[in-house]
Amino acid sequence: MSVAIENFVKAIYKNDKNDGKNTKPGNIAKKLGISNAAATDMAKKLAIKDLLHYEKYQPLQLTKKGEKMALNVVRKHRLWEAFLFKTFDMSLHDIHREAELLEHETSDFLANKISDHLGNPKFDPHGDPIPNAEGEITTKDHSISLSETEEGKSYTISRLMSDDKEFFEFCAQNGLRYGNLIEVVKQFSTNKMTQLKINSNTIILNKDFTSIIYVNEIN
Repeated sequence: MSVAIENFVKAIYKNDKNDGKNTKPGNIAKKLGISNAAATDMAKKLAIKDLLHYEKYQPLQLTKKGEKMALNVVRKHRLWEAFLFKTFDMSLHDIHREAELLEHETSDFLANKISDHLGNPKFDPHGDPIPNAEGEITTKDHSISLSETEEGKSYTISRLMSDDKEFFEFCAQNGLRYGNLIEVVKQFSTNKMTQLKINSNTIILNKDFTSIIYVNEIN
């Protein structure tokens, strides 16, 4: 399949599963940086290939065949992120950018070799789950956004849901990294801000950040 097709089904999958956004062609077009007409045309073509269900004015839905393709691309992307992060200590933004290119040039054979080399990781450095070779996500996600946390409780960072360079630079500078421990000091409900402590430092984040940083409560 072409890069354009793989990116299209991946965008539908991520919008549906991860980003909480609907999958109408206009939203997919915005995500991919293409025109609405191009997205609609692609959707009609992929419906003929049995990769998705298309109905005018309705969200796009992947078929089982389409979801399997999307998960295969996602698996390769996240394995490359894990490999680049571990091997070269690259930034979270850089590993995402490079994985966007490498995912389309990677055979299933090489993906399995990378996974074996890394010890078959369940998550990438952003905290996103890595599908297995059968296209299954075997982990359960019980995380909540930082904006939903409670004052006085401690959490571990489980996901950083962004591809923005400045966001990742800020996270790196302030110790906001997958697996790190944080303590929620105060929730400013009126101003939608969260004060937290990490590595003995206190920082305040607004809703733009707290809505894309996910955590798990420490029991």
